[in-house]
Amino acid sequence: MGANIRMENIDKRYKLANVIRDVNIEIQDGEFLTILGPSGAGKTTLLKMIAGFEDPSKGKILINGNDISRTPIHKRNIGMLFQNYALFPHMTVYKNVEYPLSVRKMSKKERKEKIDAVLKRVRLSEYASRYPRELSGGQQQRVALARALVFDPLILLLDEPMAALDKQLRKQMQLEIKEIHRELGITTVSVTHDQEEALTMASKVCIMKDGMIEQVATPVEIYEKPASVFCAKFIGEANVIPCPVVSVDAAGKGKISVHGLVIPAPDQTRSYAADDTVNIVIRPEKINLVDDSYGGLKFSGTVEQCVYIGDCLKLKVRLTNGHHLKVKVFTSYALSLDVGDEVLLGISEEDIVQVKP
Repeated sequence: MGANIRMENIDKRYKLANVIRDVNIEIQDGEFLTILGPSGAGKTTLLKMIAGFEDPSKGKILINGNDISRTPIHKRNIGMLFQNYALFPHMTVYKNVEYPLSVRKMSKKERKEKIDAVLKRVRLSEYASRYPRELSGGQQQRVALARALVFDPLILLLDEPMAALDKQLRKQMQLEIKEIHRELGITTVSVTHDQEEALTMASKVCIMKDGMIEQVATPVEIYEKPASVFCAKFIGEANVIPCPVVSVDAAGKGKISVHGLVIPAPDQTRSYAADDTVNIVIRPEKINLVDDSYGGLKFSGTVEQCVYIGDCLKLKVRLTNGHHLKVKVFTSYALSLDVGDEVLLGISEEDIVQVKP
């Protein structure tokens, strides 16, 4: 049996500070949800409330429909991987993994079966007799993960699980944890400030700001269709352009000016007024180097910055009207580009996304 998590009207206050404000979210059985946001957004507090380390000041936390808001930690059947791993230094790998089973008073035979199976799953069978100090950072993380999984929890919580690892090991562990999640199908909630980690591992991403949820969606939707200016800027790179509404027809449909070029407002589901301003988002990789035959939006400009990063060039282009666009082009098409070059940029209207302020 899996776990469905529902948080209803959750607030968390510390004296005068309201760090979580009216959070409502449902995490389906088997989902991998990553909570993403800047420092102080409230993401770790939310995780701690699911785990039971913090109580909500208001609202309910339900697992499979049962209110566990005041249920003690040890009765929630939740596994947790801490940022610092929290391994017992005086215990071997085997004993560290055995600890939650001992607390649950499982038989020695059952304990051994479960420990052997989970150590095999995380590829640490041959390290069972070693101590944490004899392991690398990645191996220590695997021990902590094995300990969090060995008692078959309903839910797995990950608190900044990659923070202590170097970049290459972090990428490797992201894929390993994602694969373990795919195999087990356990409902997983992770907290991170790393955008790449969130997009790589999660089936759903929750972006938080100032204790509130800005958007919950799949990684593709979060990136391609951000809900707000904050989400667009927080995930990846983005050109965010405030565009004035220049005309409105009798039905309230508006046209906007994008750096001097007039197009229909991307969101045609709402009505506009003549003095409205619309925020649009254009991802740098959606902008192409084109010639005069291109049929979409075209902007002339001068390359002011050109940075080579291996598979692509990151450009900063000053348009003829003085505004700038960030552009990302594959190096195979643009290795000869340099600062001072005149370029013609092409943008398809389909790649322009309208967002909330």
